[in-house]
Amino acid sequence: MFEIRNYHFDPELFDQYKAWATTSALPYIRSQVDLVGFWTSLDEPAQVGGEPLDDLGSANVTWIIRWPDQPTREAEFKRVFTSPEWAEIFKDVPGGARSYRRAEAKFAEQLA
Repeated sequence: MFEIRNYHFDPELFDQYKAWATTSALPYIRSQVDLVGFWTSLDEPAQVGGEPLDDLGSANVTWIIRWPDQPTREAEFKRVFTSPEWAEIFKDVPGGARSYRRAEAKFAEQLA
């Protein structure tokens, strides 16, 4: 099972966010979960077909975690992201929690 996490982070703080993620958040996350990858958007416009995007546009941060199953995800996600270690890291996110304009998680299975 894969958890795909998309964030709409404040674009005005995006460069600071990338530095924080690289130096602080990612080392911890990688040590705690099976992180498939962590991506940030390039300075290129999104290519959108079908219904138009809302005012936030496309997510500018995406990461994927591999889990064996949903019960493991529920237990481990809570453990990892409510820990004192994460609280210490997260207190330095640029602009604080309000800089995350939207966060979404969806769950997927691999077909091939």
